[in-house]
Amino acid sequence: MSKDDIELVRGSGNVFRDFGQPDADLKQAKAILAAKIIGIMDARKLTARGAEKATGTPHADFSRIRNAKLDRFTLDRLITVLGKLDQDVEVSVQVLPRRAAAAPALV
Repeated sequence: MSKDDIELVRGSGNVFRDFGQPDADLKQAKAILAAKIIGIMDARKLTARGAEKATGTPHADFSRIRNAKLDRFTLDRLITVLGKLDQDVEVSVQVLPRRAAAAPALV
């Protein structure tokens, strides 16, 4: 394979949108919040059970977050978990006209 056989495609910054997922922006926001929760758990060396003891949030929720099973979570629920982990969350919303859907391009 030569360099000429490879096409470089820049992503949109949202992998869910790039792969044509429905509710891509919501999934991206949940993933960002979950990543922050996981980062805090790792930094504090908290297991799911330890995080439950620290926050009162069921350990099964922390297991789901760590395994990126986020369908059961709303944004406000993830923000609440971050609050229980002594974090402040600032949310910024920008509303723009929808762009024409481009066919997802894979490298």
